[in-house]
Amino acid sequence: MSDLLTFLDSPDLEVEECFVCILVHNIDGPGLRDSDSQQCLASIAACSHVRMVASIDHVNAPLLWDKKMVHTQFDWYWCHVPTFAPYKVESMFFPFILAHGGSAQSVKTASIVLQSLTPNAQNVFKVLAEHQMAHPDEEGMPINNLYSTCRERFLVSSQVTLNSHLTEFKDHELIKTKRNSDGQDCLCIPLTNEALQKLIADIV
Repeated sequence: MSDLLTFLDSPDLEVEECFVCILVHNIDGPGLRDSDSQQCLASIAACSHVRMVASIDHVNAPLLWDKKMVHTQFDWYWCHVPTFAPYKVESMFFPFILAHGGSAQSVKTASIVLQSLTPNAQNVFKVLAEHQMAHPDEEGMPINNLYSTCRERFLVSSQVTLNSHLTEFKDHELIKTKRNSDGQDCLCIPLTNEALQKLIADIV
């Protein structure tokens, strides 16, 4: 790595004659959020023969960098160009994400999907998760109860809106539906309470 950085920062070549352009899509993505990855990218970006362009998804992405990385190494020129496009394409590549409920990877992948949804959808999921953690012995949260709670908190305006959120959750297998002993359709998240706590902390 040091040899590569030395070559890319060599003073023997004019910048106009030779430089490498690096495009990083979603530089704040889950696979790049650790400090080692960010420092490595910053070191590369600081080389005189490198031009780096990157996109970010999360509003708090700049918290990944210290002042030196921002102003000296990356030396970003910021452009605010949101696409407002939904994450349908990205999220379709996460099938069976909770197949192994409770695993760290399941929580991480579920977090990625939830962060791609609207704040209201995230809050609806949070209501369901909080109910499940508070009532671990129940078979799930009745859909009618979920609707009433979400309506009281102004998260949904109609049953149709709630059903839209639930369809998204089901499509990504974030929730399961089952019938309780009273014959009511109930919703549950196939994760342990410990995993749910980690997941909720990720999307807050």
